[in-house]
Amino acid sequence: MQIKASYTKYTLKFIRPAGTSRGTYMNKDSWFLFLSDGEKTGTGECSLLRGLSIDDSPVFEKKLNEVCQKINQGEYNFILPIEKYPSIQFGLETALLDLKNGGNHILFPSEFTKGKKGIFTNGLIWMGDKTYMRKQIAEKIEKGFSCIKLKIGALDWNSEKEIIAEMRRQFKASELIIRVDANGAYTPKQSAEVLSELAEMQVHSIEQPIKAGNWDEMAALCESTPIPIALDEELIGIFTFEKKQKLIETIRPQYLILKPGLLGGFQSCNEWIQLANKCGAGWWATSALESNIGLNAIAQWVFIKKPQIHQGLGTGMLFSNNIDSPLTLRGENLFYDANKNWGVIKRGSN
Repeated sequence: MQIKASYTKYTLKFIRPAGTSRGTYMNKDSWFLFLSDGEKTGTGECSLLRGLSIDDSPVFEKKLNEVCQKINQGEYNFILPIEKYPSIQFGLETALLDLKNGGNHILFPSEFTKGKKGIFTNGLIWMGDKTYMRKQIAEKIEKGFSCIKLKIGALDWNSEKEIIAEMRRQFKASELIIRVDANGAYTPKQSAEVLSELAEMQVHSIEQPIKAGNWDEMAALCESTPIPIALDEELIGIFTFEKKQKLIETIRPQYLILKPGLLGGFQSCNEWIQLANKCGAGWWATSALESNIGLNAIAQWVFIKKPQIHQGLGTGMLFSNNIDSPLTLRGENLFYDANKNWGVIKRGSN
């Protein structure tokens, strides 16, 4: 039977403002994509981060509607990726995987989806004043997180350095992993100074110290850095295998941050992993603030890749109106609790 497609828009609301060096998020939009064969329905998520997603465009929904119409007319080629719309590609890929596996939100059956094994996650600390950041850190440590990731670049560096130094005085590097994410907040000169001071505090790594697109400057930093550098925004908008390879060979990063919703889905991320392995770089995956629909897909994919380090997947509790799901955080471990049910998503008529 021919596959039919529809979608519905859904606005997620943050429980607390989510601060980054690019600004503060109060809510974010997602589009749930449904693929049905008449008996089963697969669900995917097309998730945009305003100001970051390459397909954040006034014509985004028009493009999504066009894709659905082509599917409904039997004219869509699922094999060809939609390069300029990675979030739609991610939604299509995950909805199709869900449909093929029965439409029960199980895309990659594993010990994870059986509820037998979990995934180590880092505790995410959002930007804010020092009091707010300290409060978040205390809450995460109390819950059992052994890896903390701080968003930096919004406060003055001395204030942020003071917070990190406090953490390190309280916990040795063997007791607490500290990661930082700059979201491209620094100049190359500032980065060199920040990297040196982060190394003194035994910080694990820094994500995207300078703005994306400055390959030569980033390569120089990666070559001389005293702590590992992870590329994040740098990967957005790079779609062909050849250009991915050129980026990796030019910059030679220590880590890659994989966000399937921003990078065009799992096949695209698998190419990044292949290239990372070839040059000796590590990787971990993070959500791009998807709802539990997208987060579930990413977590299931991550688990079958057999990750060895903490992942950035503990974001399910950020929203006041998230879709109910079996995803459950127990301490720093993300589990799929098969005893919990999925919430119902009202389907659109598009």
